Amino acid sequence: MTRLTTCPDSETVATRAAAHVERQLERAVSERGTAHFALSGGTTPARTYELLAAGMSSGTGVEFWFADERCVPPEDEESNYRLAAQTLFKPAAIPAAQVHRMQGELGPDEGARRYATELRERVQRGGQDQPTPPVLDLILLGIGPDGHVASLFPGAPALNAGGDAVCLPVHDSPKPPPQRITLSLAVLRAARGCLVLATGASKADAVNAMLGEPSPHVPASLLRRERLTVIVDDAAAPEAPRP
Repeated sequence: MTRLTTCPDSETVATRAAAHVERQLERAVSERGTAHFALSGGTTPARTYELLAAGMSSGTGVEFWFADERCVPPEDEESNYRLAAQTLFKPAAIPAAQVHRMQGELGPDEGARRYATELRERVQRGGQDQPTPPVLDLILLGIGPDGHVASLFPGAPALNAGGDAVCLPVHDSPKPPPQRITLSLAVLRAARGCLVLATGASKADAVNAMLGEPSPHVPASLLRRERLTVIVDDAAAPEAPRP
């Protein structure tokens, strides 16, 4: 069952999200010795990262990954890595060895291939006798007005990648830039937890659709509901069911 929290404003969303992330990472480190946490770009996650950095000392035991990346150099203003570095990694003095960035500057195909290899080598898979992907402890995601998550867009062929797919190239994103790298839907669904953040009225329809019937036209609706936590502000809150 999806856990939905509605907050009065975006600052409270970020505060609640940071607290949730801290709890999940602490639990993972306690239970398995290491927490694998994937980050996303965007305004709301950025504020969450700032709050995490304020309470995190070196991120001991946490390995940082990315849900997606634009095919730009790491210092580019559109880089998700650059955002995370400025708001979390540098302020919290996270050692570089704990940060695993997608190498967008290599292009979508080579960047995706290398990231898939690194994930398979560093993160335990969900099962030994079946083609299950690496299992991350927590993936933080935003949601687009069209219902996309990571760089998995409505109706995209990437949504049909098999259960053993790990990281995929994107050549024709409907949002610029067109070339990107993204974790597969299989990896998102295999994670022990996904946290989706949404703020603003422009996201209300997407949140509604995400919580409705699963559909490839709304990629966020394909996440595993029993492992999904959604934190939104009042403006992005889903409609209350009619009596």
